[in-house]
Amino acid sequence: MNLPTEIRYRRYEDWTEAEKTKIAENVAKSPWHATYHLEPKTGLLNDPNGFSYFDGKYHLFYQNWPFGAAHGLKQWVHTTSTDLVHFEETGVTLLPDHAHDSHGAYSGSAYEINDKLFLFYTGNVRDENWVRDPLQIGAWMHKDGTIEKFEDVLIQQPEDVTEHFRDPQIFDYQGQFYAIVGAQNHEKSGFIKLYKAVDNDVKNWTVVGNLKFGSTGSEYMIECPNLVFVEGKPVLLYSPQGLNKTELAYDNIYPNTYRVFEHFNTEAPALTGNGKLENLDYGFEAYATQGFNSPDGRAFIVSWIGLPDVDYPTDRYDYQGAMSLVKELSIKNGKLYQKPVAAMETLRQSSEALASKKVTGNTYELELTVHANTTADLLLFADEAGNGLRLTVDTKDGKVILDRSACGEQYATDFGTTRDCHIAPSDTSIRLFADKSIVEIFVNDGEKVFTSRVFPAENQTGLIVPKGVVGTYYELG
Repeated sequence: MNLPTEIRYRRYEDWTEAEKTKIAENVAKSPWHATYHLEPKTGLLNDPNGFSYFDGKYHLFYQNWPFGAAHGLKQWVHTTSTDLVHFEETGVTLLPDHAHDSHGAYSGSAYEINDKLFLFYTGNVRDENWVRDPLQIGAWMHKDGTIEKFEDVLIQQPEDVTEHFRDPQIFDYQGQFYAIVGAQNHEKSGFIKLYKAVDNDVKNWTVVGNLKFGSTGSEYMIECPNLVFVEGKPVLLYSPQGLNKTELAYDNIYPNTYRVFEHFNTEAPALTGNGKLENLDYGFEAYATQGFNSPDGRAFIVSWIGLPDVDYPTDRYDYQGAMSLVKELSIKNGKLYQKPVAAMETLRQSSEALASKKVTGNTYELELTVHANTTADLLLFADEAGNGLRLTVDTKDGKVILDRSACGEQYATDFGTTRDCHIAPSDTSIRLFADKSIVEIFVNDGEKVFTSRVFPAENQTGLIVPKGVVGTYYELG
């Protein structure tokens, strides 16, 4: 949604209660609100931030401009969860109310330190000529939800980067705090800087160097870099804007990617061994994925179901974006697998064997198997005329195809209306979650994942399954 700068950067206190009520009333009119995915109460939801474990709960913030479906003066909205399925907003927000985040609290991470949650994020600051000064700054969140911002900047803009320098991620490696920050050099190539906390003091950071991880620099910016450790292997997650498609095939405006490595050299600094660049998600919408290692060592990730620089049908209702399901990561035969957390099963209200045709409320889970040498076409969000979201599982040629060209309101068609990935030509399992206007598909226990928005028409509530496909339908609530 295109809005004038003076509206998008209007101070929060200048919005009247009448204006905020009007926005909320418009949001409520949307026919596409999700049931079990986290959405903004109003305005834009984009990057997941501060995903962490603190004080006996999981914490997840989301970046938000609350006054419309546009990127403006952003805050972080705080949520907590005990099961990584149900996230509740607490009312706590990280507001753009300091000289060091005057034009927005941009993306960052969090880590529990000494019974407080350390928030490490980018402060967006602009001068009178609209020149940006990106500052890596910090705050404590106390157990009662109060936020105490640091007065000093933690990391200033280095000489070798442009104004595009953001998204610090703190992590603990072998008892030492490190942070990586996405950056762009003066030749307009993306890279990542590695920092180290001096004496493990998160108020004192020193640069280690530019992290080597196999990048050619064809991307013009690396956003949201995250390093997590899965079964002892370092896994780098990042969103490379402008990546040359000769390096990786992708159709979205920007990809969301990962590399699995064998070693992390903190002195070089470098990630080495294997490191093949892969798509994290093959669907139409997954970006700015954030991951962290929980205290028991497990690695969890969550993504923004949305993309920068794309308009969505919900824009006219003054909101946009959602959080994906939380996935737990594992590695099998060198491949990264993403699996919904086990507590997702608690949403199941009823179950039945798959029928060839069913009217639904578009809020369900499917588990099914497509046998080898078979081509199965499933139609989700279907109407009587045979329109809907088509999922083709081809175990003859080894391919999964998602086609939304006949499902409801079309958008972003410049980037195509189908997405696909290759699979082994053998028995293939599918676990699928539909949620009003969201679909998340896990192929072969999370070997490949499709995350997508769809905006079905009012009469698109059917599910059509071809004969020979067996499985289970779960109503979710």
